[in-house]
Amino acid sequence: MRWFYLTVIILLASATIIFAAQNFQSVTVSFFLMSAQTPLAFLIAVVYLLGAATGGTLLALLRRSIEGSRRRGTD
Repeated sequence: MRWFYLTVIILLASATIIFAAQNFQSVTVSFFLMSAQTPLAFLIAVVYLLGAATGGTLLALLRRSIEGSRRRGTD
């Protein structure tokens, strides 16, 4: 099963890299009162990495919470 997950991650990362490489035009990004013009490929990479970091962190926190509640339930 580990190889399946690794294959899926590699395929998604590859698709993201290919998509980013084909979209180098500049876009304007606005957040509250700030505005910046950046290449779309850079924006795609930042969003992908932030999503991976937050998703991994969330899964780790949920796993730790579930394991902690199981330990408390068996005491």
